[in-house]
Amino acid sequence: MTETQISTIRTRTPAPDAAKTTGTKSAGGKTIGRTHTSSGPALSPLGLFTVLLGAALPLIDFFIVNVALPTMDHDLHAGPAVLELVVAGYGVAYAVLLVLGGRLGDTFGRRRLFLAGMAAFGLTSLACGLAPDAWSLVGARVAQGASAALMLPQVLATIHSSTSGTRRARALSMYGATAGLSMVAGQILGGVLVAADIAGTGWRAVFLVNVPVAVIGLILAVRTVPETRSERPAPVDVPGTVLLALSLITLMVPLTEGRAAGWPLWTWLTLGAFPLVAAAFYVVERRADRAGRTPLLPPSLFALNGLRRGLPMVVPFSIGFGGFMFVIAVALQQGLRYGPVEAGLALAPMATTFFVASLMGPRLVGRYGSRVVTAGGLIQAVGIAVLMLAVWRDWQGLSLAGLLPGVALAGFGQGLQLPVLIRIVLADVPNDRAGVGSGVMVTTQQSALALGVATLGTLFLSLEPSMGMGDALVITLAAQLAAIALTLLLSLRLPRAVA
Repeated sequence: MTETQISTIRTRTPAPDAAKTTGTKSAGGKTIGRTHTSSGPALSPLGLFTVLLGAALPLIDFFIVNVALPTMDHDLHAGPAVLELVVAGYGVAYAVLLVLGGRLGDTFGRRRLFLAGMAAFGLTSLACGLAPDAWSLVGARVAQGASAALMLPQVLATIHSSTSGTRRARALSMYGATAGLSMVAGQILGGVLVAADIAGTGWRAVFLVNVPVAVIGLILAVRTVPETRSERPAPVDVPGTVLLALSLITLMVPLTEGRAAGWPLWTWLTLGAFPLVAAAFYVVERRADRAGRTPLLPPSLFALNGLRRGLPMVVPFSIGFGGFMFVIAVALQQGLRYGPVEAGLALAPMATTFFVASLMGPRLVGRYGSRVVTAGGLIQAVGIAVLMLAVWRDWQGLSLAGLLPGVALAGFGQGLQLPVLIRIVLADVPNDRAGVGSGVMVTTQQSALALGVATLGTLFLSLEPSMGMGDALVITLAAQLAAIALTLLLSLRLPRAVA
């Protein structure tokens, strides 16, 4: 690693008595690590609750529409291709702009960007809820995803820059628990709201419910969230931002829309362009990094051990998670004719066990380190295998009780993995790169969630006409089991000690 690369990710220590720097030594004797600043603004418990509320909203809204899609289709006469855009438009805009949102928070202030993102999220949610037709809903969902990308990176960056030691570890564990619970709770809440049909709003309630929550979040944030920013803010990397956006669009849009559109020529051309654009993005970012500039996604950031070893595991974990949540919602509603409430409640055991495991995680990590992640992967694999067996033995007669053991075990295993994994990835990121580090983490997670919907969802929907819903679900769960096997292998490379 060059001296320029080291300086890119090294934190400037304010004063000898103001901070304690920890990390690993490079070959040149420089410390690559993080700085805990005791003199900076502290995040209060209410402030932590507020930023976690901001973290929950975007993740809930990625999944909340899954159980509402049938009623959207009925009311708006949308068709499968447009319905998939309702999901993908949000996910792509969200993933494309997350790193930029983190960079803007580093430069202009994370509290300021959090407030702007929360306000925009409330307004775009209102636009979704009032959309008169399907294409208006797609446009509003894209804008909602962009708003989420302004807000969410500030959450991890604020936690990282305004806490230290055990308080940071506890806050990151709570963030991981919030993230996992939000993904599951989104579908449960969506089912309840659609079935309740509050004041005749039907599916619109899944978006309108965000408006009062966003107002409450704004009021709390003004009073409780401290302002933080990078000591060395960097200008926006325009070429990197454009190339990252093109990379994600050329990958996710054709995968999401290809099946419903009949795989026309443009989908194959777009997919073929993806590796070329991704390679151009890497070259541009590496050149900027070596020249001493601060690119959108600094390749030198991957010199940090936790990020280099932990981030690759986020990809298969999130692909499996996102694909499972989409597929199970479709299978239960269209295959077993569950109502939206039943389809949502089928995942309640997963949410409960995830929450329990996430509470146990910090104590277990203190004793067993990152092997907790490996154990969680094994438990998740057993849960998916149990669910596969239940579906294979009696698909048509499958009840909520029959689903319970599999989803409960899978949720417990996921709860042992995700919060710890987030801690590992961000452990060594310096404070003045908190926005970039959190943007990289959340972009990877969000892109993989959307990729899971696109790949496992496409696999399931492609197999269903010829094999039937039950057998297609078994094959899709087997594909998720393969992703879990990959996470298990990658977990063996994680640093044993967890900061």
